[in-house]
Amino acid sequence: MRRASKNLIEGSVTFLVGLALKLFAGDVETPVVTLTKAGVVLMCIGGIQVASGLLRAKREPTART
Repeated sequence: MRRASKNLIEGSVTFLVGLALKLFAGDVETPVVTLTKAGVVLMCIGGIQVASGLLRAKREPTART
């Protein structure tokens, strides 16, 4: 698997997990950090990974056959 597609998949999954935490874990109490804030952080990290994957996909040379 190419690095660009790996970043796109990982970023999408990370973003979706963060979105699920933000939407559905608002009532859960944890002692250290609120899960909605952790969801926002995961959404940001996922967005950065997707952007990185798109940038790598654009910059990688295409294979000629």
